[in-house]
Amino acid sequence: MVFFRSLFFNIFLYSGIVLVSIVSVPFLFLKDKYMLFLGKFLSHYVIWILKIFLNTKTEFKGTDNLKKHEKFFVASAHQSMFETFALQTVVDSPVFILKKELLRIPFFGWGLKKIGAIEIVRNTTTKENLSFFDRIKESIEKSNRPLLIFPQGTRIKYKDRVPFKKGVGKIYETLKIPCIPIALNSGKVWPKNSFNKYPGKITISFLQPILPGLEKEKFVGKLQAEIYKEIDLID
Repeated sequence: MVFFRSLFFNIFLYSGIVLVSIVSVPFLFLKDKYMLFLGKFLSHYVIWILKIFLNTKTEFKGTDNLKKHEKFFVASAHQSMFETFALQTVVDSPVFILKKELLRIPFFGWGLKKIGAIEIVRNTTTKENLSFFDRIKESIEKSNRPLLIFPQGTRIKYKDRVPFKKGVGKIYETLKIPCIPIALNSGKVWPKNSFNKYPGKITISFLQPILPGLEKEKFVGKLQAEIYKEIDLID
């Protein structure tokens, strides 16, 4: 039963992504807000098909924390593809940091580039990476949109507790704005690199903002501790 539910879900998921990516082509020549609208539409679609095919509900907790500061960035746990979609339903038009390879995907990558996604080449020293933090600061100041970052660096299994990357501390130090931590348990329903998806409930919890002013190492430690503590409570 799980296999067939997952099969139909995956068919509708990737068909939806392809269709929206193709439909988005004319939007490449319009204002960014139209492409951002398509991204939000796709996010609601993913949540909807999870409910339809897998009977999986999505709960957002602590969204009032998004309203406490005009400028902020969000740092989220990363367990599946799910949160890259779902967070767009409540975080208004986030700026993504992503692998450079994603921008090379026809249609889909073009849309990401259109909405100002910031690429990084992992584990290398390139001209682009050396100016990475300056580009983040410039993008956030110009767009007045919140940055969305996954400080674990990649998707991990929901029971894993890997150290956060130091780069999130440098971003915190550079931007000098509050950071809103996000804890979640999406990996229980949508495991990393798994064809099968499972019924259940995905909880996404927005925690109290961490204000600017900490040393970057202390910030990273605090961010990591608070997110993992909340994930343990969710589970």
